[in-house]
Amino acid sequence: MSAITSPPPNRVSLLALDNYDPAAVETAVATLLAPLGGMEAFVKPGRQVLIKPNMLSGKDPARAVTTHPQIVRAVIRLAMSAGGLVSVGDSPGIGSPIAVARKTGILDVIEETGARFAPFSDSVIIHPQGTSLHQIEVARDILAADVIINLPKLKTHQMMGLTCAVKNMFGALIGMRKPGMHLQAGTDKNLFARMLLEICETLAPTLNIVDAVIGMEGEGPGNGDPVKIGVLLAGMSAQAVDTVATALVKMQPEQVFTQQQALATGRPLARLAELELDGTPLAELQIDHFRAAKMTDVNFGIPGYLGRRLKHLLTAHPQVDHQRCMRCHACVKHCPPQAMAIVKDRLNINYDLCIRCFCCQELCPYAALSTRQGLLLRLSSLMRH
Repeated sequence: MSAITSPPPNRVSLLALDNYDPAAVETAVATLLAPLGGMEAFVKPGRQVLIKPNMLSGKDPARAVTTHPQIVRAVIRLAMSAGGLVSVGDSPGIGSPIAVARKTGILDVIEETGARFAPFSDSVIIHPQGTSLHQIEVARDILAADVIINLPKLKTHQMMGLTCAVKNMFGALIGMRKPGMHLQAGTDKNLFARMLLEICETLAPTLNIVDAVIGMEGEGPGNGDPVKIGVLLAGMSAQAVDTVATALVKMQPEQVFTQQQALATGRPLARLAELELDGTPLAELQIDHFRAAKMTDVNFGIPGYLGRRLKHLLTAHPQVDHQRCMRCHACVKHCPPQAMAIVKDRLNINYDLCIRCFCCQELCPYAALSTRQGLLLRLSSLMRH
């Protein structure tokens, strides 16, 4: 019997899939992985496999906030068939991992298949070599895995433009470590994007499978609108997969900060020309109607001291809908610079402290925070169209 060889890292497989019927999903995922050598190319008998979906918050799968449970189920079953010892886990933005897994339907498929739930409750400090990160604190469950299967949802992202395979590995940081990373980057979105790239490269998921059957457009990643894309993507390289995902929804690299920084820093697999695409042709799958997130900043080459004075004109900022706000304190608790407070039963934002990370908008359970663009930013957006 011939040995299974690893697929090249520049290969990305694509497949059309228009619904989440369990049998259809399982067949589709197996077909998707065939050009990559099948699940057996990544999972060997007895190996510890950690499946990491997007479990941002405890919302119904129909909202397209999290990886659909049927995608998780299919990947669990295939990994188990290959002999893997499978765990599933993530660190949500809001809510306990077990509660979010239950509300999203992911816990049901974990229990049905006999996989283990990974609580992401314990963290370990690591010191990545050759990066700008002095240290990062990540879930022990991630580090204990022999194989990491990254299962992102394709969504817009108010700060980064798009969240897919690279950004999904940010969930390896647990609890308040994520706001701490936002605070470290401050208002520098390029720096934060480079941090995301370095985290993903350090943890190096073995396989990336993207749920883009129903994605999210508009004010993602937590409160945008579901949109049918009808595609699954898979590849060894998170960067390669993100490059294809960006093209799939016809966004430009400059609209996606991780893509922009991958290109600016000369990282491989950030250009379509470098990739080997297999399966359904990309041109047949691309959609024209995808609505990107609002631009959140603009750079006219203005010096930093003037940029700080003109921040409201040059950037977007979170805006409160006081009719929707339930004063649950979720945004206050998770705001990296502590720029938010409930004062006299009303949510207030200190815009001098706000770093425009949009964690509040991302995590608000009631969609009470939207993105308000500054005047110059609105004019710049109009000029683009």
